[in-house]
Amino acid sequence: MTVYIVGGQHRDNIKLAISGTYGTGKSTTTEALSIATGIPRTHALTSRELLVDLAPGKTVMELNSIELLQLGLRRFEERVHNESIDGSFISDGSVVHEWVYGTARMAVGINPGAGFALRAIKTVAGIGRKKPLHEYTDIVGDIVKARAKNLYDAYVHLPVEFPMRADGHRPVSEPFRNLSDDSLLAVVRELGLPYEVIGGSVAERVTKIIDIFDLDTVMPVEEAIAESKRRVAEATKILEEDDRFKAAQRKKSLWKKLSYAMRY
Repeated sequence: MTVYIVGGQHRDNIKLAISGTYGTGKSTTTEALSIATGIPRTHALTSRELLVDLAPGKTVMELNSIELLQLGLRRFEERVHNESIDGSFISDGSVVHEWVYGTARMAVGINPGAGFALRAIKTVAGIGRKKPLHEYTDIVGDIVKARAKNLYDAYVHLPVEFPMRADGHRPVSEPFRNLSDDSLLAVVRELGLPYEVIGGSVAERVTKIIDIFDLDTVMPVEEAIAESKRRVAEATKILEEDDRFKAAQRKKSLWKKLSYAMRY
């Protein structure tokens, strides 16, 4: 029988959440760790994957506040469903992630990756409309933190260590990324669960996590990393070849851009 070490205690199974904001290598690290150890990986569909049905023709940077709430709830639903399994799992992110991203958007602007003009218009459009959103996000925060505290055994937080790759897909700015990184770590500490902050290359991270939690391996780490990168690249390619995804990436008319911007 496999036994894991969590917070100095031995356990028969482990529910491990890998925390980290955009561009920290969270998905590659989680996938590689899952492949190397044979522990199932859980995750929510990405925003880009969900938007082809949730808001056809739009990118994340073009969403209004209600659509962003829908997106966050949809990803929360995905996590609740996928993490409701018996036994061990490694979670790519956690149930608090979408809530933290929402609070960060409230602080720096709901479309942080958009251009200056769009962000300025959104700021004006949001006058008098933010209080109900703040109240709503506070309620959601209580719910997701309570679930995280009762669900996960431990967290591993991956810090921001390098600039985000400008691939045109991530709907964030560096101020947003740094704020959400700080907020995620603060929430992890608030939960009172065992946690580790682990940096370095993907190989260094995976090796450290395996050592800290005494995880058995079924594949060498380097082979697992190579396979994880192949899977991530394949999933990205499939999405980018979807006609609905391509439609959202097409250049919008000035009128359509303005209509999106005026809806907070």
